Amino acid sequence: MRHTVVIDDNLLEEARRVLGTRGIRETADAGLREAVRKHRLEKLRRSLGKIDLDQSPEALSRLRSEH
Repeated sequence: MRHTVVIDDNLLEEARRVLGTRGIRETADAGLREAVRKHRLEKLRRSLGKIDLDQSPEALSRLRSEH
């Protein structure tokens, strides 16, 4: 599907650098995929809720250093 859009040149160039893309279409596709991915991850995070680990920061730090 083809669309005509007006895109800020500076924003497009920054998006290209951040996303590591070359062309306008590749940059737009990557940006849209990233927006959808972030939305899905946030939706998943909210659905999982909070987990009470019942651990102090020091205990968590020890557990992390063991692995």
